[in-house]
Amino acid sequence: MESFRKSTEANSRYSNLERMSVHDLLININLEDKTVAEAVESVIPQIETLVTVIVSKIKNGGRLFYIGSGTSGRLGIVDASECPPTFGISEEVVVGIIAGGDGAIRKAVEFAEDDEEQGWRDLLQHNLSVKDVVIGITASGTTPYVIGAIKHCIEEKIICGCITCNVGSALAIIVDHPIEVNTGSEFLTGSTRMKGGTAQKMILNMISTSVMIQLGHVVNNQMVDMQLTNEKLIDRGTKMLMREFAWDYRRARAILQEFGSVRKVLQMHRRIPKKEAE
Repeated sequence: MESFRKSTEANSRYSNLERMSVHDLLININLEDKTVAEAVESVIPQIETLVTVIVSKIKNGGRLFYIGSGTSGRLGIVDASECPPTFGISEEVVVGIIAGGDGAIRKAVEFAEDDEEQGWRDLLQHNLSVKDVVIGITASGTTPYVIGAIKHCIEEKIICGCITCNVGSALAIIVDHPIEVNTGSEFLTGSTRMKGGTAQKMILNMISTSVMIQLGHVVNNQMVDMQLTNEKLIDRGTKMLMREFAWDYRRARAILQEFGSVRKVLQMHRRIPKKEAE
């Protein structure tokens, strides 16, 4: 892959950034950001295929793993960490792994992404099996930490996908379900935390939300399985019940706190059936 040309490393279309006014900087960054949604739209068929596979695997006792380094790794962890409070699932169902460990979430760990074997060792800490799906996240598609982990997964017959921002990368070539979103050059040359990161975040949102809806964690357009872990979520759940039953706030809140979730209240009043797993 020595001749592989990374569009994410191409020179910015803008010059002399240090001479731009704040207004021009913001306008031009926003202009570049507007291209991201179109780039993501072009890979919806690939996202759809991967989501379908993930749903099937989780229904059969599998899990979803995100693995990446730097910004990509952090985005995977953010998406994974939001799934339990949003959809009421175990934190073991969607797992984010980052090169350098949890400390790398806040601070860069030098050369962590260059270790070709550590990614696999990190995955093995979770008793990985053929029931699971692993998604490698790397804007370049060439990160050794991610590629090494994915190669081991493939050897073990574990289904793999990827989210990259370069077409034809070493990672995309080897996975079962590549998502290659061509975001092109960055406003700040090579800074893939910008458009590349935005595209990855959008795709991760699409994957996890679609998967959880397909798994039955949403009714109508409501997060009925959300964990009531703070005042905002208790208030949100209360208002869901107010709309559904025409209760006043005080009654809805009291009943919600008694049952512990919106779903349980709806089931008790036979507004929705019990889930098969229950």
